[in-house]
Amino acid sequence: MNFPDGLGPASVSFARTYYQYVHDKPYDYEMPLDTIHVGQSRTRSSSTLVTDSAAGATAYSCGMKTFNRGIAVDPHRKPCGTVMESASLHAGMMTGLVVTSRITHATPASFSAHVVDRDNENAIAVQQVGDNPLGFRADLLFGGGYCHFLPKGSKQGCRGDQRNLLQEAQDNLREMTDKALKMLSNATVNSERGFFLMVEGSRIDMAAHSNDPAAHVHDILEYQDTVALVKEFIDKNPNTLLISTSDHETGGLSLARQVSNRYPKYLWYPDVLKNIKSSTAELARTILHMNQTEKEKSVQEILGIHDITAEEKTALGNQKSIKHLDQFLAEMVSLRSQLGWATHGHSGVDVNLYAYGHSAKDLRGSRENMAVGKFVAQRLGLDLNSITVQLNENDPKFHLEPLTEEDKLAYTDHLDQYHHDDSLLHHPHY
Repeated sequence: MNFPDGLGPASVSFARTYYQYVHDKPYDYEMPLDTIHVGQSRTRSSSTLVTDSAAGATAYSCGMKTFNRGIAVDPHRKPCGTVMESASLHAGMMTGLVVTSRITHATPASFSAHVVDRDNENAIAVQQVGDNPLGFRADLLFGGGYCHFLPKGSKQGCRGDQRNLLQEAQDNLREMTDKALKMLSNATVNSERGFFLMVEGSRIDMAAHSNDPAAHVHDILEYQDTVALVKEFIDKNPNTLLISTSDHETGGLSLARQVSNRYPKYLWYPDVLKNIKSSTAELARTILHMNQTEKEKSVQEILGIHDITAEEKTALGNQKSIKHLDQFLAEMVSLRSQLGWATHGHSGVDVNLYAYGHSAKDLRGSRENMAVGKFVAQRLGLDLNSITVQLNENDPKFHLEPLTEEDKLAYTDHLDQYHHDDSLLHHPHY
């Protein structure tokens, strides 16, 4: 199962057009995802018309709707068995998670842990290394979030306790996926049971939260490369199925923008993005404390913007946080490329559903997101209900332990890397 987090239909068109422009491809050129489009997935959660990643991913992992922020729990806050857990326990399959976010982030967590609040990433990390009623169920974990696995007091640790989860357990997306496929293939070469792998292009979503079109398109293209790799693997291993879909759309991207009171022109400018050298988030972190002259020079050199207006110069100097500077820089780029954004959050649009390989045709059509999870369970002969019973009978409260004050500090300490502003810590996000 592959997830391009935050990728909506407009973003697919956006990346295709950009690629055609930059590489001088014909107008009918198709990207890897274009060739395997089978339908749409409807994304609402049990608590709202606009889902977050936790509820969105839980629909795919458990085959059921849940509330925003809930990680592999049902609407009554009880843990629900996931397809990865059942694939390991019932089908005897090797399992893996590959992401470009923290490995404790919402999507990978929804396949490998059970908590009622997605921000309790220390508890998620504990469960991912086997401290749960089912034991260790992920044979391979590729991702970030190092601090959640290291003890309190260690140089890079952000846990609230003394556990070193790396001792207990003891690149880019395409490269990580390639390595994961080779490792899991080699591990199952003499087995008829195969493997289950969940891959997420996580930073597609993060760039869209910033409304940063250049970072957004480059992460989408990296995901497209990863899909091409997986398709090649399936061509050599035809009894394999790839499912690719998003947990939600992020940003409300529009491939046109009205920039004045006049009737708008029917166009947008991909060339504005072509020579940008950095994400606006990274640039914001770099220049926040520079003087005005250095900031303007960096904007010119990194973003290629040489027509900064007097108003923009004033606003550039007035940004006092990484988050607000990031968003301001992204707006400078979006305005010049004439791309529109409706939100810094998610939207409720249907997202594209893709499938390739064995039984891909059976996923055609418009489906509720939870139907995709149920489809996976049925095709693999999994029993999610028995996993759910086992989780609840063995330790019915393991997922409901309240956060300590130290935990609250620990699980928010790193958020400047992604959200850029501590004011967002306890608000619904991503």
